Amino acid sequence: MGDATPPIPTPLDSNWLRDHPLPDPDHHADKNARGRVFIIGGCARVPGGLLLTAEAALRAGAGKVQVATARSTALALGVAMPEIAVFPIDEDHEGEIACLHDGLDDFIARSDAIVVGPAMSGAKAAGAALDRLLEADDGPALVVDAAALMELPSRAAALAARKSPAILTPHIGEMAAMLDCDAAEIEADRPAAVRRAAETFGAVVTLKGSTSFIADRDGALFAYAGGGVGLATGGSGDVLAGIAAGLAARGAPPLEAALWASWLHGEAGRRCAVEIGPIGFLARELLLQVPGLMKAI
Repeated sequence: MGDATPPIPTPLDSNWLRDHPLPDPDHHADKNARGRVFIIGGCARVPGGLLLTAEAALRAGAGKVQVATARSTALALGVAMPEIAVFPIDEDHEGEIACLHDGLDDFIARSDAIVVGPAMSGAKAAGAALDRLLEADDGPALVVDAAALMELPSRAAALAARKSPAILTPHIGEMAAMLDCDAAEIEADRPAAVRRAAETFGAVVTLKGSTSFIADRDGALFAYAGGGVGLATGGSGDVLAGIAAGLAARGAPPLEAALWASWLHGEAGRRCAVEIGPIGFLARELLLQVPGLMKAI
């Protein structure tokens, strides 16, 4: 970043959260007014992963969730979670989403937040979906996760041009791909890496880890040190992306949505570690913790 003295991260704790409360829906709000989330992802190899993202968005307070996923998994997904609407998408020979059909454009445009990438195995398919979203002039809040993160370098300019910064949620391997460097370089200076990514992509970036670092494109830097090893489990990142989208759909600005999501995700893991054990709890068990944690602040 070129700074002579790197900034000291602001601790992300309950004091900061109380000073930056989440938007509350009007007492008479219907499900659309509470926030609409549209999720694009999933594949035949990970057919249930989107359930975690979808439920996380609802647990974070969104009123309506719609999902576009591979046709072979769509029916089972809808039956497993009757609270969501599911749009089946044609898939390629590997069970990945082939393309987003034009009939989805209106649903996407009416959404308040979009998530792209969770539970997808193919970066190319995720990149194609992201391209469709970046064609629009800004539009809903955007959360980019998992496979879609691997395709970001060639789309940096389009992403940075958004008026409202996207929320990016990489782990260390995805961050290395985003910045085209070795993971060891990221590990050597995580705060510098997350600030570099935020500047490069004009986004709010959450670098997940035992201490998560969150930065925005204006140079703000935060650290959340409450994450435990139990969160390093399959599906945990899908939950984080869904929480961030649910909060953004409720009206939280991108940085606040990312920060609250990191805290809620980490504290849910801490509670599961106490109630179940430090390792061995499942990503789905984080979900029930989220509403109570929001109420506690």
